[in-house]
Amino acid sequence: MENWSALSLAAAGTGFTFLMTAFGSATVFLFRGGIGRKTERVFLGFAAGVMIAASIWSLLIPAVEMAEEQGQIGWIPAAGGFMLGGLFLLALDRLLPHLHPGDDKPEGIHSSFKRTTMLVFAVTLHNIPEGLAVGLACGLAAKEGLDSSVTITSAAVLALGMGLQNFPEGAAISLPLKKEGLSSVKSFVYGALSGIVEPIAGIIGVLLVGAVTGIMPWLLAFAAGAMIYVVVEELIPEAHLGEHSHSGTAGVMLGFLIMMVLDVALG
Repeated sequence: MENWSALSLAAAGTGFTFLMTAFGSATVFLFRGGIGRKTERVFLGFAAGVMIAASIWSLLIPAVEMAEEQGQIGWIPAAGGFMLGGLFLLALDRLLPHLHPGDDKPEGIHSSFKRTTMLVFAVTLHNIPEGLAVGLACGLAAKEGLDSSVTITSAAVLALGMGLQNFPEGAAISLPLKKEGLSSVKSFVYGALSGIVEPIAGIIGVLLVGAVTGIMPWLLAFAAGAMIYVVVEELIPEAHLGEHSHSGTAGVMLGFLIMMVLDVALG
C-alpha cells in the first residue's frame, strides 16, 4: 500500500466518499415519503460532528506540526489558512445559486435554475472542502521525503470519516428531491452526482501537494476553515440545533466522538 501513488490514494479515498454519498442517496428507495424530522436532525448533526473533529485532528493539528517542522511559528499558517478557507466558502456561498432543503428563498446570484438543481448545488458546496481535505492528506501521505505528520493511515481515517458523514448527506439531498416531485431514480442519481465534486477536488489537492509543498500547512488549515464554515453556516442551522434539539445535539456529539476516536486510535 505504501507504494501507491498520490493520485491512486486520492482516487481511492475520494472514490470511497463518493460511493458513500451514493449509498446515502439510495435510501430514497427505502422511504415512500421523507424521513422523520428527528432522524434528519441526527443525520445532519452527525455530519457536523465528524467534520468538526476531522478539521481539528486531521487538518489543523497536522498543519501546526508541519509548520513547526519547517521552522515556522505553528499557529500563524494554521490561523491564516483557516480564515482563508472560511472566506473562500463565503465567496462560493454568495456566488453559487443554491437552495437548502426546507427553504423557499434561494441564495447566491439570481438564476433561472430549477429548485431541484439548486438543491443539488447546496450539497455540492459541502463536498468541495471534504474532497480537497482528503486529496491533500493522500498527497502528503504518499509524497516521499515528508515527515510522518500525515501518514497513509491518517489519510485513510480522514477518508473513512468523510465517507461516514457523506451517507446521511446523500440521504439529506435525495429525499428532499423526491419531495419536490422527482422520481426515486432521478432523486438517487442527482443525489449521488452531488458527490462527484469530491474526486475532482481531491485531484486538485494532490496536484497542489506536488506543486507547493512549502505552503502545505496553509492548505491543510484552508480545508479546515472551509469545513468549519459549512458546519456553522449550513449543517447546524439545517439541523435546527438552536431549537434545543436533543436529537441533533446527540448526532453532533456522536459524530465528533467517532471521528476523534478513529483519528487518535488509528491516525
